[in-house]
Amino acid sequence: MTARWAVGVDVGGTKIAGALVGADGVVRGRTVVPTPARDGARAVLAAMAELVRALAAGTPVVGVGVGTGGVVDAATGTVLSATDLLPGWAGTDVAGELRALTGLPVRVDNDGNALALGEHHFGAGRGLRDGVYVTVGTGIGGGIVLDGVLRRGATHSAGELGHLPVPGAEGRRCSCGATGHVEAVASGPAMTSRYREVTGEQVTDLRAIAERALAGEQAASAVLAEGGAALGAALAGLANALDPQVVVLGGGVAEIGEPFLGPVERALRSAALPGPSRVALRPALLGTDAPLAGAAVLAFEGER
Repeated sequence: MTARWAVGVDVGGTKIAGALVGADGVVRGRTVVPTPARDGARAVLAAMAELVRALAAGTPVVGVGVGTGGVVDAATGTVLSATDLLPGWAGTDVAGELRALTGLPVRVDNDGNALALGEHHFGAGRGLRDGVYVTVGTGIGGGIVLDGVLRRGATHSAGELGHLPVPGAEGRRCSCGATGHVEAVASGPAMTSRYREVTGEQVTDLRAIAERALAGEQAASAVLAEGGAALGAALAGLANALDPQVVVLGGGVAEIGEPFLGPVERALRSAALPGPSRVALRPALLGTDAPLAGAAVLAFEGER
């Protein structure tokens, strides 16, 4: 049987990643190029098209799947809103423009949804019906899969997990401009900023704070515990509302381990109802390949 391939693309404010992805989730030829974000949407699309053409050269592909920052209408492949990390990206018909540049079918979704699809089909949620997929890094995002279906919501905003209000975040400004959201307490920049506020030290790398926590420093441990507990409380609310089989945690912040993940789990278990409190809590398995594999799922679904 001939192998089937799609091109998966992950678009961020600083880099565009792409790869060939098999129908079995195998990722081949991963390539990363800078995002020419300051040059506008057309320059970003041109860079994406060049990457897609290079990856597809010599390999028949069913199409292209794209995960991108911003709120995306997946039915049309249009970005409805985006942050300043991608100036001029809002309103861009990514699917139509990239199709015109490459001649290939294109499907587009939010990058958190792409990550969720990747982990659900090929990673920590493989074989399960329901899952909440969370990535914790510069921001907090993710996706929700129920009964095997990615839920996008009435306004294409389902899965914006970083913007759940949590106690303890009052007055702290989130990247969206509002205050009181979990991202304002539990993201990497938020905890780094909190550590500087508490200690007066100009530390800019969360990994250094994690190392201090592991070495027994009380201030570092307290800041990571505060962020972890806030995320755990938010996840407990989701678990109570959705009763998923699994919560999957990925991203650079989650990878620092016990000083952050321990408080996440304790808060989740203590705040959730008896049934949802037993939800499986698993680390993401695919790392940076997850959004690429999930983007390819979009392309394969577009075949049907």
